[in-house]
Amino acid sequence: MRPLHRLASVTAALACVLFLPYEATSHTRVPAGQAGDAEPFGAACRVRVDHSDVTAHCHNPYPRTDHVRLHIECARWWDLDSDGPAVPAGPAQTVRLDGRCWKDVRAAWVSHARGS
Repeated sequence: MRPLHRLASVTAALACVLFLPYEATSHTRVPAGQAGDAEPFGAACRVRVDHSDVTAHCHNPYPRTDHVRLHIECARWWDLDSDGPAVPAGPAQTVRLDGRCWKDVRAAWVSHARGS
């Protein structure tokens, strides 16, 4: 009976990953702010967590500057969460953001803001 439970769990997890919409599985792009906003915007970011260190690489393929910020939530209650400074990612530019926790990282993400 145990192998059937494992198979059911794996099948359910795989179904969730395969059938969720792209917006539900990825948080690296900025959604369009308004329906009339036709200009594409938002750097594509890859966030890597290695123990207590966090590194994000963001590449902006669009003509407008994207101000990206790295946010880190630490796992321990005594460890300070951090919000990095806004770094401008110009057109066709890749920027690197990094930060860390003292012990373990609970979550890390990148936020975006339109530049001039």
